[in-house]
Amino acid sequence: MLNTVIIQPPLVQLNTPYPSGAYLQSFFKDQYQERNIQGKIKWLDLSNELFHSVFCKKGLAHIFSCSSKRALQIADSMEQNGDADSAFELRRYVSLSGHWIKWIDCIVAILCANNSSLSGREFTHEFIRSAHAPRGARMERYLSKLDRDVGVDDSQILASLALADLADYITMCYDSNFALIRYAERLATSTAKFSDVIQGLNGSILKDFYEPLLKSKLSEFEGQNTLFCVSIPFPGCLELAVFTGDYIKKKWGNNAVVAFGGGYVNTELRTVKEKRLFDYCDFLSYDKGYGSYLQIFDKVQKKLFVKKALDGSQIYNVKYLYQDNFVEPLLKSDEYEKKEIQIVKKTIPDFEGINFKDYPRLADDNNPMHRIWNDGAWIKAYMAYGCYWHRCAFCDTSLDYVKSFCGTNIDSLYRGLCNQAKKAGVYGIHFVDEACPPVSMQRFALLNSLNTETPLTWWGNIRFEKTFSRDLAELLSYGGLTAVSGGIEIATGNGLDAVNKGTSIENIVSSCCAFKEAGILVHSYMIFGFWNQTEQDLINSMETLRQMFANGLLDSAFWHKFSLTLHSTVYREYLEGKHPDLKPLPVPEGQFAENDIHFEGEKKSQKYSDSLNAALEYWMHGEKLNKSVETYFPFKMPKPTIEQNYVEKLIQKYEQKRDSAYNELPKENQKYIWLGGKPVILSSNEKNHSIVELCWSYMGEMHYFKTEKNQAELFVELIKKGYAEEILGSIIIKVSGAKLFKFLRGKGLVALL
Repeated sequence: MLNTVIIQPPLVQLNTPYPSGAYLQSFFKDQYQERNIQGKIKWLDLSNELFHSVFCKKGLAHIFSCSSKRALQIADSMEQNGDADSAFELRRYVSLSGHWIKWIDCIVAILCANNSSLSGREFTHEFIRSAHAPRGARMERYLSKLDRDVGVDDSQILASLALADLADYITMCYDSNFALIRYAERLATSTAKFSDVIQGLNGSILKDFYEPLLKSKLSEFEGQNTLFCVSIPFPGCLELAVFTGDYIKKKWGNNAVVAFGGGYVNTELRTVKEKRLFDYCDFLSYDKGYGSYLQIFDKVQKKLFVKKALDGSQIYNVKYLYQDNFVEPLLKSDEYEKKEIQIVKKTIPDFEGINFKDYPRLADDNNPMHRIWNDGAWIKAYMAYGCYWHRCAFCDTSLDYVKSFCGTNIDSLYRGLCNQAKKAGVYGIHFVDEACPPVSMQRFALLNSLNTETPLTWWGNIRFEKTFSRDLAELLSYGGLTAVSGGIEIATGNGLDAVNKGTSIENIVSSCCAFKEAGILVHSYMIFGFWNQTEQDLINSMETLRQMFANGLLDSAFWHKFSLTLHSTVYREYLEGKHPDLKPLPVPEGQFAENDIHFEGEKKSQKYSDSLNAALEYWMHGEKLNKSVETYFPFKMPKPTIEQNYVEKLIQKYEQKRDSAYNELPKENQKYIWLGGKPVILSSNEKNHSIVELCWSYMGEMHYFKTEKNQAELFVELIKKGYAEEILGSIIIKVSGAKLFKFLRGKGLVALL
């Protein structure tokens, strides 16, 4: 008998479960059935569990009881050092501790759609208006900026800010490693030694909240042979993953095998030499993970425990200690690579055991794109593993999660996600691909448009490229796509070439135009701080971004500071002697995480960060769109060298190409789909009664076209038979004529890829 417990340690995105557990749960269920393995399979999202343990009456009562005295001492020290505002805030937290404890269940209930007796809605009016409801600095800043009376619609934002205010207090006075979304992320990203991670295992949140949670959730497996799969997707999960492994090792002894996997393991720990890590886990599972478990199962005789497989021989993409020596991961195995590909193509994430109503829908901003990220419990999935481009210079292009592109079977994926949505009561899908393939997106949209019961609504990450035409954007929107996010990185031609982005500003603007015309939200990722980026290139990139906001092409964006990574194309090219001006710094002795590499001059670009973010904050809220970009900086910056109407000209170019495409007759075998409303034939006032008028609606407008009666009737019949299905362009012309065909383009008749 063998149990498998999949654990997501805290803290990840709060509004929805991280998907690795869902994919592993599906995989293990299939393997248990195929191999006739007896035992339980359970997925525990302890991130959500910890959130509810901390943010409840009992949790806050304990925190304030333990920290109030220290908070007052910190406040006195702050006041003596001239920080009266922070001192005031801490004293107010202590004074209002009873109010926070009283209101916390209501605050959480406002954000969660759970089945508790307290819905939160009854108390909303009191919470937003009462002078006796607790307030923190973030809440008050929001209220002070309102140019109207606070209303019920503000309750979600105020409740979200209340949690952030409480998190500030907890971090300052109770556990310095605590953060609302990441725990001890600073330790995992900035420390050079594993010793610092070990020292952090005595954190108050871990001892007072997380350890009792582990005891409660894992007690049913004590004394039984159990495989524990602990996911570490982000640096902020490392501390609690190590704590989890420590707890399991002490409780289970030889009855447990602990595997660490996930994004942090894949990128940071590929050649880890820290033997103490294996006091907390038995092995590291790299990349997709499926192959390592397949080989372990293959090596284990029936009824024998997993640990017997770890006998010193190499196992596909696994690293562990054997007789005090590291067993390096076997990075190449045709047999298991082929098996993994088949698993990727067919695996549908399984969210059984997850109650989406327990997840808080946070809303810390009115920006519509920011809201879609956190406001709603999304089922996370991917259309393809890896990136179909996988050539961007800054990306980890040598690693499996980028370079090993493998698409899923979209038809099976769609059916599976519909089934998961029905079970969970959640019909929103967030595709977390490196970049969703356009052909896969089209197929998903077509399937969704044919769903007459409860179609899905979805969004995901894409590449801004010319494939996203007005036709494709309209179809995706019709098929449920509501938002896209994608990397522009450097919004200049030179910058895009330098990072090998594989697209152009013209294509980026063109795709954004198409998305926005179809009513799809657009978010962009930006990068600054490349070792060889000039101030002129940075200011030009910033100006292009401003113009895109000013012309309504973007809803939000985010500036990332460039990080040089061990597995990137840039670093590989540096080793080949192609970047003599890039000067990586020596790796500190005993460094634990390995992927980030510091380089000479990287701190110089930090001075741009505040100004870039300040400008972006205005633009995302429709403010100061005409302010000169160089004036945002407190130091001298060059003026942009691109034209003030640069993006406007590119929009005009897009419109010309779009309209030109609408006037073209179809190529051989070109297929189309009708997305317009039901076409009807109106009685005509023409003397010639063979001429009638076709009428239909599309995207909020009514369209009329006079044509021969027989052509109109044939067209209506054709659309009736092939509604929302593929139709050859040649057939449409044969039935309705070239003149009507051209008129239909852009008004409901959409070309397929």
